Amino acid sequence: MDKRKRSRKWIKWPVLALVLLAVCDPRLMVSHYEVDAENVQGSIRLALVTDLHSCWYGKGQGRLLRALEKEQPDAVLLVGDIFDDVQGNENARLFLEGAAEQYPCYYVTGNHEYWSEDEKLQQMMDILSACGIPNLSGKSEVLSVRGESITLLGVDDPDNRQGLSVETQLSLMQHEKTPGQYTVLLSHRPSLFDVYCSYGFDLVLSGHAHGGQWRIPGLIDGLFAPDEGFLPDYAGGRYEREGTCMIVSRGLARESTLLPRIFNRPELVMVEIR
Repeated sequence: MDKRKRSRKWIKWPVLALVLLAVCDPRLMVSHYEVDAENVQGSIRLALVTDLHSCWYGKGQGRLLRALEKEQPDAVLLVGDIFDDVQGNENARLFLEGAAEQYPCYYVTGNHEYWSEDEKLQQMMDILSACGIPNLSGKSEVLSVRGESITLLGVDDPDNRQGLSVETQLSLMQHEKTPGQYTVLLSHRPSLFDVYCSYGFDLVLSGHAHGGQWRIPGLIDGLFAPDEGFLPDYAGGRYEREGTCMIVSRGLARESTLLPRIFNRPELVMVEIR
């Protein structure tokens, strides 16, 4: 083999490695959104964390916690599937403990919590309780930041086998809204956007779709998502309808998924309400 052929042979492997990294890049990315709110005079910075599925982000979940620290949110909103029905609870626990030490945190369930055995589900709820993180199961909390207040409301995932349905919870929570106060609904599933709009929330934060798993930027925003099937309407991003804005995170799941993420990096979402 002459020198030119040997050179081409050795060059192609780094090139292939770079292409593979670009296509299946597992590194965490941070996306930023701004939302206008007439009844918020200053600004409130929210971190949207979803679909961790107890995946690993370095020793003690350090990479994810450092990303949060860099962004300095006023609160961390945990919108389901932070735990997983197959993966152990340890990575989720480490992240929740670290986040709760630094920021007010609020939780709603995803489908994978309810796919777990009863004993494991109870362990998840015990971890939340030990961390002092409220589970907004058909409940509301007022978040006050630098003299500004917004109302956070949350609903269980529809796979909840223990409590009220999503629509029943939404109906009951109408009485918990403070007139004139900005409302943020935490709900795992974006496919129910039409339902959320009918209740007049200002902002909905969601996950579940994993970014459609496979993407072709500029052409296909997501190939397949649970509930929505192929070419989902709400794979990830910002959506507006009837005065309601919905922001869907592409989530943090990595090694827990059966198929690799393609052109679809794990995502931490920051939302600035101003």
